Amino acid sequence: MPITRRQFGASLTLAAQAQTSKPNILLILSDDHTAEFTGCYGNPTIHTPNLDRFAAGGMKFTRFYCAAPQCVPSRTAYLTGRSPVAARMGRFTSPLPPDVVTLPELLRSQAGYFTGICRRQFHLDGAPGPNSTAVYDRHNLRTFQDRIDYLDRASPRAMTEQRVNEFFDKRPAGKPWFLWVNFDDPHFPWDNVPNGIDAAKLRVPSFLPDLPGVREDLRRYYDEIQRMDGEFQLVLDTVKKRAGLDNTIVLFAGDNGFPFPHGKGTLYEPGLNVPFLMQWPGRIQAGSVCDDLISGEDYTPTMLEAAGVKPAKEMSGVSFLNRLLGRPHTPRKYVFGQRVTHGSRPFTEGTTTHTFDLSRMARGNRYKLIYNCTPQQQYSPVDSYNERSWKEMSDENAWGRLAPRFSRSYFPHGRPVIELYDLQTDPDEMNNLAGRPELAAIEKELKLALQEKMILDYDYLPLPLTP
Repeated sequence: MPITRRQFGASLTLAAQAQTSKPNILLILSDDHTAEFTGCYGNPTIHTPNLDRFAAGGMKFTRFYCAAPQCVPSRTAYLTGRSPVAARMGRFTSPLPPDVVTLPELLRSQAGYFTGICRRQFHLDGAPGPNSTAVYDRHNLRTFQDRIDYLDRASPRAMTEQRVNEFFDKRPAGKPWFLWVNFDDPHFPWDNVPNGIDAAKLRVPSFLPDLPGVREDLRRYYDEIQRMDGEFQLVLDTVKKRAGLDNTIVLFAGDNGFPFPHGKGTLYEPGLNVPFLMQWPGRIQAGSVCDDLISGEDYTPTMLEAAGVKPAKEMSGVSFLNRLLGRPHTPRKYVFGQRVTHGSRPFTEGTTTHTFDLSRMARGNRYKLIYNCTPQQQYSPVDSYNERSWKEMSDENAWGRLAPRFSRSYFPHGRPVIELYDLQTDPDEMNNLAGRPELAAIEKELKLALQEKMILDYDYLPLPLTP
């Protein structure tokens, strides 16, 4: 039946209202996920059909960098628009300070949103333990029950659909909404449940040696990503059924990189460059790709601008809303990364980087500078230091059978204070160029950029350049 003039006019009115109304916001975070391990980022041996389809329907960001290579500080930046150091989250077990405002709080107070968090531990209320619980309680340091409308602290994977439905059951009719869904996968420890992946056929990244133990640990990691891909689609389907997705900004991202050498806990590309995929039907062009430098600090200011809310003056993130909408946009010149303490072990329990390490990073379009403030720490990967992959690498190095490039990178006799990499010619970050006379100007430029960032963040570490 042909559409009437009145029906056509009504459809235009509804479309205009949809364009001007506040968008709903869905944030989905996988845990410990480097961009390399997603089909849409060019990995031919991993099966992520749902994420690949989602990327094809929206915008894929190739140079997105989380603010820290660890769960707690990275999530701090996502939700506050500030670096973890500026937000005083330099210790992994810290609660977010009560005076640091978050994205859902501003959406709720300034724009009338109904807000929620569900599934895996969101990490921002701290981890007090028996020796600190009384302090947390006395000073009311667990604050998220007051910051948002719906809070699920840590439900298992089997309850994903139920928790998402509970959020929408509680949402008042007609209110715009913000929901943050957290996944367990592919966080370590990896379940050893075969999911059709042949360890002999998967792709081993070029920054890792091709050893049987590396392949086996990667197989387990691949398994969890493929399982997570299904959970991602479950969330989309559930939200679409309950509220629709027509005027919803959906972000899928990783909180930090995978827990292998050069990954989680380090400021190298696999530790910071995570998948970052966005859809907003009718607003973000399907199949588009953004190669701009984007920081985890930028997410909150962007969502606030989309909702018509001013960011807090303390936020250092830069909105990239214009880039999403295809309008003129001036991209960042630099992104920064901060490695803070990890886990809850005291420094006295170990002298390796998986127990304690402090470093900072500045990255421009081509070059990256890493500033190591605890170079005396011997390198070992976060989480997987007792797994077969690292044990085999260590044994091969001890026997003198490991390729020199891997020995230099993972088993150095003392780490350098300054590392400089040309990401165009050395994407694996294996050839430290710091101190080269021909790159002195580049090194100074990145040190100055990092110096400014550290000063503005009130960073507690010594500056890379003398005062």
